[in-house]
Amino acid sequence: MTQSGMMPPMTKQMQDCVEACMNCHTVCEETMSSCLQMGGQAQMQIMRALMDCSEMTRMCADMMMRRSPLAAEMCAMCARACDMCAEACMSMPDDPQTMRCAEACRRCAEMCRAMAGASM
Repeated sequence: MTQSGMMPPMTKQMQDCVEACMNCHTVCEETMSSCLQMGGQAQMQIMRALMDCSEMTRMCADMMMRRSPLAAEMCAMCARACDMCAEACMSMPDDPQTMRCAEACRRCAEMCRAMAGASM
């Protein structure tokens, strides 16, 4: 915090990461809905990965926006959840929604890894 008690503005890198997290969260939620509509074809492993990734990305974005001292550690954990989700989604390569989700997860993981190594 600055002397006036105001937080410094978010860096462009942080803003981009928050945006990637929120996009990934949205795509994971949409993919869960799509998988539920498919019924038996959607494996529990994929659903668990989607749920974990959805929650982690939302929480990660929230922590960065409020400049939590735990944000860098959360970014590292979020990147791991995104990697796991992307891998799970790749098990359904013929489904356009899961492929879209895998791509959003990969982008978010990359951004979060960069933020985990940056000083916030």
